[in-house]
Amino acid sequence: MFDMIVSQAANGLVLGFLYVLIAVGLSIIFGILGIVNFAHGAFFALGAYLALVLGRQFGWGAALLAPLIVGAIGTIVELTLIRQLYHKEPLLGLILTFALALLIEAILRLTFGGASIPFSAPKLFSGFVEYGPILITKYRLTVLAVTVVALIAFWAFMAFTPYGRIIRAGSRDAEMVGLLGINLPILLSAVFGLGCLLAGLAGMLAAPLWTINPSMSAGAIMPAFVIVTIGGLGSYAGAIVAGLMVGVVTAVTIQFFPDWSNAAMYILMAAVLLVRPRGLFGERWERFE
Repeated sequence: MFDMIVSQAANGLVLGFLYVLIAVGLSIIFGILGIVNFAHGAFFALGAYLALVLGRQFGWGAALLAPLIVGAIGTIVELTLIRQLYHKEPLLGLILTFALALLIEAILRLTFGGASIPFSAPKLFSGFVEYGPILITKYRLTVLAVTVVALIAFWAFMAFTPYGRIIRAGSRDAEMVGLLGINLPILLSAVFGLGCLLAGLAGMLAAPLWTINPSMSAGAIMPAFVIVTIGGLGSYAGAIVAGLMVGVVTAVTIQFFPDWSNAAMYILMAAVLLVRPRGLFGERWERFE
């Protein structure tokens, strides 16, 4: 029993880190642009489909370009659509991104059909790794390593580079950043593109683990919102802790209580919010307290 729990928890960490990649991108877009991006899950699905197409046509090496392409598409979306919504009614952002999510899903469904498409992991990462009670596939272990490296790189970028400091400053006071002579529109485009790139990276990594289908975006966006809520809006550490909690709880629940697996993360969210309404690492909002 204990061995099974440990093994499922290890698999849950992989799922949790994928959720963290999605949630971090969602969080920085909202924190700086003030846009609740309902299309974030669609960019995740787009990353999976681009990895599928590039991988089948040119090999897995080409599939690594999928997150960059998704980031570029996200930047174009910000330039052409999202930019028109700044300083306007927040509801317009919700409507536009929700419509964009439906549009991307419809395009994927029209192009690839509604059926699920399998996508195999590279042969290099086939097989299992066993360590004590833990039994995990080599590909899941690789996904775990890649996500950890990506999150560390993103943290280092935000903490130690001039661009990262500008982004963090912009999340606090975008108007002041603009007054300092920094080209704020370019910053906003870069942030939206970076958030979409993280979603695309998660989609590429998840493609061999999840069955690829046009509606897979829903399986990514809802956990991302739950993680942002549990961790606290705008908190990088909170997103990581909450993502791992959601991944482990979901994986263990699937093993022992499969009927409750879809509700497990919502129950966890409700329990956390009852104790700490701002989330685990949420900051105090002086306007309310």
